[in-house]
Amino acid sequence: MNKAQLIVRIAEKTGLSRKDAEQAVETMLETITEELNKGEKVRLVGFGTFEMRSRKPREAKVPQTGVVVQVPSCQVPAFKPSKLLKDSFRQQ
Repeated sequence: MNKAQLIVRIAEKTGLSRKDAEQAVETMLETITEELNKGEKVRLVGFGTFEMRSRKPREAKVPQTGVVVQVPSCQVPAFKPSKLLKDSFRQQ
C-alpha cells in the first residue's frame, strides 16, 4: 500500500472527502517529522513509537573499489511497534 492508497482507504472508512483525508495524512506525517526533528518521541498507543536513534561511527567498504571509508555518527528515525501491534500479527 502506498500513500495514495492509504488516503483513499481512510476516506472510504471515515466518510471524509479524499481531499480532507489527504490533508489529515499530510498533517500527521508533518507533525511526526517536526517532533522527531526536535528530538521528541511520538507515541501512538496501540500502534508504536517513532524516535530518533544514534548510529555510532564505523568503517565501511565501497563495493566497487574496495576502499575503506569512515562513516560518521548520525541520527536516524526509527519505529518500535507496540506490543498490541505485534500481538495482532501473532494471532493470524
